[in-house]
Amino acid sequence: MRYVELLLEWRRSDHMNRKAHIKLKTKMMILFLAIILVPLICSIVVFMGYGYYENIDMLHELSKKDIMIGAIVNRRLMKHMMIAMVVILVLTSGIITAWLNKDVYRPLKELSIAMQHISVGDFDYHMNGGRGDEIGLLFDNYEQMRLQLKENEEEKAQNEKKSKELVSNISHDLKTPITSIKGYVEGIMDGVANTPEKMDKYIKTIYNKANDMDKLINELTTYSGIDSNKIPYHFNILNVSDYFSDCVEEVGLDLEAKNIHLNFTNLVPADTCVVADPEQLKKVINNIISNSVKYMGHENGVIDIRLLDEGESVKIEIEDDGKGIASKDIGNIFERFYRTDASRNSLQGGSGIGLSIVKKIIEDHGGYVWATSKEGEGTCMHFVLRKYTEKTDEVVI
Repeated sequence: MRYVELLLEWRRSDHMNRKAHIKLKTKMMILFLAIILVPLICSIVVFMGYGYYENIDMLHELSKKDIMIGAIVNRRLMKHMMIAMVVILVLTSGIITAWLNKDVYRPLKELSIAMQHISVGDFDYHMNGGRGDEIGLLFDNYEQMRLQLKENEEEKAQNEKKSKELVSNISHDLKTPITSIKGYVEGIMDGVANTPEKMDKYIKTIYNKANDMDKLINELTTYSGIDSNKIPYHFNILNVSDYFSDCVEEVGLDLEAKNIHLNFTNLVPADTCVVADPEQLKKVINNIISNSVKYMGHENGVIDIRLLDEGESVKIEIEDDGKGIASKDIGNIFERFYRTDASRNSLQGGSGIGLSIVKKIIEDHGGYVWATSKEGEGTCMHFVLRKYTEKTDEVVI
């Protein structure tokens, strides 16, 4: 009965969905029952036929001729039944073997070939799914694994390419200040700086070039921290007005030496505070201003820093009057290694990760950053930080 029920179940499922496959467990149960029941049924039929003719001999008085004829018929029947049983067993075995070969052996062999492709790094070998049984599920799992591995491999290759580009960029940008420092030091050693004015100029130049090198090394260190998600933060409660006033004073000295005028506008209340890491926030300001200076495009530029009150947040704007950014590039400038200027030279170098560092730090502070720009007029960087508010316990009387 169980065998009949399984057959009916199979026919119902096949009628409902021609593409659906019987579960592998169900198939194995059908095969197991077929191996047991087919020989058993054949044996019962043979012995029933043999017993039928024996009963005839016992119940009826027959002549010797009739008995001989019955014996011959009986032997022929036995022979035919044995041949039929052998044929049925052979056919059953062939059907079972073909079924196992089609539904188990061939799919597993195909999966083995696919895994060999994976083992040698070939992630383009595709396996057709569409089966509804366990083998089909295995195929689907393979496809998911293949696509994930392919995506990881492509991402890895892209990151390696970008890392090589980063090393190349920083090596190029380090070479320029090192060459300048060596030149000015040799000038001092050879006595070229023979007046206090020249000596002061040479020393300031050496100091500025050393600062450029320090910025590049800091960018590289921060970049490695971004990749491992291990940027060290030391959050403190900062008074916005005091902190940015100090930053403007410090940055203003460097900009003055480069003939760039810095304006500072503070429109937030004097007691406004934020929770931030002062060192990392300084990197944000320095990276934005460095970009403005690098792509200023003319002498005697102007940079404006504005602090705006946004209710529960503080908005900081750093705007320049440089050459601006094309609209096609403005949405990509915070991506790592993205460069709006494909040509590199000693004046417009850079690692290409400065603004990606800005984005990462601001987001880690719970804020967000974006840019607006017009070509030929300048660029404005905006970032927002949430205000710090002291929590006071209400006393209920």
